[in-house]
Amino acid sequence: MENRKSLKGKIALITGGSHGIGRSITLKLAAEGSDVIINYFRKRDTAESTAQEAREKGVAAHIIKANVGDPEKIDSMFNEIEAKFGRLDMLINNAASGVARSALELDSRSWDWTMDINAKAFLLCAQKASKLMPNGGKMVSISSLGSQMVIPNYTAVGVSKAALEALTRYLAIELAPRGISVNGIASAAVETEALKIYTASLGLPQPSWQTTPVGRMVQPEDIANVVAFLCSDEAAMIRGQIIIVDGGRSLTPVGYTPTKSDQGGNLAEP
Repeated sequence: MENRKSLKGKIALITGGSHGIGRSITLKLAAEGSDVIINYFRKRDTAESTAQEAREKGVAAHIIKANVGDPEKIDSMFNEIEAKFGRLDMLINNAASGVARSALELDSRSWDWTMDINAKAFLLCAQKASKLMPNGGKMVSISSLGSQMVIPNYTAVGVSKAALEALTRYLAIELAPRGISVNGIASAAVETEALKIYTASLGLPQPSWQTTPVGRMVQPEDIANVVAFLCSDEAAMIRGQIIIVDGGRSLTPVGYTPTKSDQGGNLAEP
């Protein structure tokens, strides 16, 4: 069967799109035919490498360095996008950061840094991106289960992700009449280098992050696949939703591990 590139001719901006989850999203959208704009903050060589992988899929790839926690850098990034491309079809708000501290140990600087990058950036990027979507478009925010569940030393990030999800809903309704679809994805812990650093810094046992009813952790590609779907025409009537990708983790108590007896059988007579 011929591989249909559902996003052929589209242009996507992926914030934090050079590594981890962002890299998988970039390459998935490129595989679907979309030209990609890869936003990065620190490592240019990593961004260049991801861009080259995207080009090998037959699309154009452009990198832009910008700290999305800085409104002036966001302005510069979108000025460059408008000058080079003239329009934008997809905004994937993936860039994230945060400080691993408990609520009582948080200081104002750590709080502001986390909220600016994880929540305010989406508002500012959405405002700019919507002006480059005169014929409609797609926006997807990347959240986590920490918006709903309490995770050790995740206070600032969890609260920022809750704000991100609320903003996703508000933008979805406000932008719907303009043909712009806005949704979000909340995942369980995703197997990335960033997660390894986080768990190691807190001394958390790795198995606690691997337990899902599926028997494996969520992979970056799992998130990327849902992003591609939400950016497709098939998802046109999904608006303002936060799609949970967690292998069923949020439905089970901590420490629960499926056994063969959970796979079904005869019900006992009352």
